[in-house]
Amino acid sequence: MKLYFSPGACSLSPHIVLQEAGLDFTLERVDLRARQTAGGTDFLTINSKGYVPALELKDGTVLTEGPAIVQFIADLVPDRQLVPAHGTLERYQLIEWLNFIATEVHKGFGPLFRPNTTEDAKEAARSNLGNRLGWIAARLDGRDFLMGSQFTVADAYLFTALGWAAFVNFDLAPWPALAAYQQRVGSRPAVQQALRAEGLLN
Repeated sequence: MKLYFSPGACSLSPHIVLQEAGLDFTLERVDLRARQTAGGTDFLTINSKGYVPALELKDGTVLTEGPAIVQFIADLVPDRQLVPAHGTLERYQLIEWLNFIATEVHKGFGPLFRPNTTEDAKEAARSNLGNRLGWIAARLDGRDFLMGSQFTVADAYLFTALGWAAFVNFDLAPWPALAAYQQRVGSRPAVQQALRAEGLLN
């Protein structure tokens, strides 16, 4: 398998999951502005949506959208318990987390990255994001990870999104539970390996 990524972008989430899964894969960096891969290929011919992540399977099929990719990877290695079993309530609770992170946290950071966002719009985005992160921090009380004591693909996604706060001057200090969570997830060997491979960790 080959993961198309951009350092620190949402593609970090499936990168972490691939490392956690212990699967063989290669990486190809994408210049998102130029829409070109490190190998010189027009990235739009791989993912016509124009953004990462994209996971190319052995048969050439390309899977896109992070929440779909991480579940696919995790289902290849059920013994790693990166997702709850199909048909269980816990599996749907995991999907609930992935949807919440995608729509309320991931997209919540969007306006803070765009240079043309007005200050009023940025302030509204910060307020909304703060509400969402406060809710997550409360859910983490007494838990190591989002689903309890077991690390799952949802943690890879949340960890990735929380990492963007430093790039947009969004202060996470009001939620100590999130800082402790970031440290806990960030200390995992697979996470460190992914960060190192993307040049985000020395």
